[in-house]
Amino acid sequence: MKLKITETILRDAHQSLIATRMPFSDMEEVLEKLDAVGYHALEMWGGATFDASLRFLDEDPWERLREIRKRVKNTKLQMLLRGQNILGYRHYADEVVEEFVMRSVDAGIDIIRIFDALNDFNNIRTALQATKKSGAHAQAAISYTTSPVHNIDAFVNMAKELEQMGADSICVKDMSGLLLPYEGEKLVKALKDAVSLPIELHSHMTSGVADLMYLKGIEAGADIVDTALSPLAMGSSQPATEPLVMTLKGTPYDTGLDIDLLMELAAYFGKKRDEYLDQGLLNPKVMGVDIRTLWYQVPGGMLSNLVSQLSQQNRLDMLTEVMEEIPRVREDLGYPPLVTPTSQIVGTQALFNVLTGERYKMIPEEVKSYFRGEYGRSPAPVNEELKEKVLAASAPKEEAVKTLEEYKKEIGEFYTGPEDVLSYALFPQVAKSFFERRQAKQLELDNDLLDRENKVYPV
Repeated sequence: MKLKITETILRDAHQSLIATRMPFSDMEEVLEKLDAVGYHALEMWGGATFDASLRFLDEDPWERLREIRKRVKNTKLQMLLRGQNILGYRHYADEVVEEFVMRSVDAGIDIIRIFDALNDFNNIRTALQATKKSGAHAQAAISYTTSPVHNIDAFVNMAKELEQMGADSICVKDMSGLLLPYEGEKLVKALKDAVSLPIELHSHMTSGVADLMYLKGIEAGADIVDTALSPLAMGSSQPATEPLVMTLKGTPYDTGLDIDLLMELAAYFGKKRDEYLDQGLLNPKVMGVDIRTLWYQVPGGMLSNLVSQLSQQNRLDMLTEVMEEIPRVREDLGYPPLVTPTSQIVGTQALFNVLTGERYKMIPEEVKSYFRGEYGRSPAPVNEELKEKVLAASAPKEEAVKTLEEYKKEIGEFYTGPEDVLSYALFPQVAKSFFERRQAKQLELDNDLLDRENKVYPV
């Protein structure tokens, strides 16, 4: 059975290693070559790319998608969507989710991978149905983790539920590199026996076992795996593409990918990696292996955030204490998988517990929202004593669920089209700043054009 590969260099690879700072200009000249390799899909949108484009790169994410689509004509384009959170950090109204999915597909997306941090699939139903209605492939993801309530039987039941919901394929999303090789083999076999959908494996090399897990998963029947071209692979990114392609060459799983093109692309991104190192975007620490990940379950992005927060407080020496506190907080919250937004919720609470010297002396608003059930159903019962303490000291915030029309009115003079409404709905302040800069640039261009038109040239 030929193995299919989804390439992540345009999204998760640089999200994991350089905080999603790869500009479109660094991708542009090699998009046609990426298209010619023979990949199953290019994962290139969603996740943190939307926020980072607006906030740090001064790029319109919708334009990036359209420009990539123009150049990638044969390979499927894939994005990551956080269910009812879309790409933001709270739940949005169904009409906003549906509009976002429809606009994404219209702009060029072929596959939408939809997940919920708690594996509460009520939170992905609207996005999944909207994806299918728009004519795109709806891939439903299971957020993989380990705990007393997470085991193969539980994941098989999740897969059956997703199949019944109408998913076109299932992804095992192992965001922290926790799935061990032989456990991965068992899980893939169990999933293939239980459902008739294609199974995709997504993992990170944070703990150093993901490439071995891929191999056992492939032998067990996995249909697709996620890899990254070697310059931005390994560490907290995905396993490398080229070594896996060469490993499977001449076997029943031969990917058929163009190895010469892969080598050419690796040379190109190798130069880009050196630039990121010189710019300080790429910290060599994230390229290593930390086996403690298997105990702390901290994904790469969460670890870099904790390091940054502790450094700002001049308390980096307390990192180990914070890491040890994370599993305890996670248990109190009912063993949520650690992926956006639950990784931030658990990580911030653990940080406060250690820095204040007293557990739950300070409780962030997001933790209060979690205990109120605003993020969904926890995988296991939460610490009831703590829940009572939290809820007794907090009242739910009254936040009106805004309509698309209300968001449009708030944009006012900066509105240029329906995509602006979605950008603003997800990131109001960030998007408005971007709109202001965009308007100022356009005004400058218009004035420059007017000056040229009015200029009198001597005869």
